[in-house]
Amino acid sequence: MKRIEVKLAVAVVAPLLDVIRALGETPPVAAPGAMVPPDADPDLRGAWLGELAAAEATEVRALLALFDEVFFREGVVAFDAENAEVILRACAVLRLRLRESYLRAWGDDALESGDVEAGPFGPGGHKAMACFLFLATVQELILQHLGDNILAN
Repeated sequence: MKRIEVKLAVAVVAPLLDVIRALGETPPVAAPGAMVPPDADPDLRGAWLGELAAAEATEVRALLALFDEVFFREGVVAFDAENAEVILRACAVLRLRLRESYLRAWGDDALESGDVEAGPFGPGGHKAMACFLFLATVQELILQHLGDNILAN
């Protein structure tokens, strides 16, 4: 099985983990009516949102699990075909949450390119932007090195 190990600067990544933990505790990112018709039964809507929240929480926990004692000791995280897909989803959810909370002032093009001006950041905005870019980099690494393995499953 193909596996990639990435060495990260603990001092840089550790503060971003606090942002990820906080974001992991927020409600699901999907709009309640996005996949359930607006006139759907309230019980159906509640069950759907509950399942979505549980799935997202599981994915974020899987991402955070990568940053264990080995990471804090050696600065290394590993990705493989077993965890790649769930990590991709967790990164996507967290990036959406960052975009909808701290990074609303910028459009998608600016966020995706990293071409943002430092001026309009509010409280926590700099750390949120660093986290956004970190999560994007994780996604890019996985897709670049494990994309074929993920698509084969």
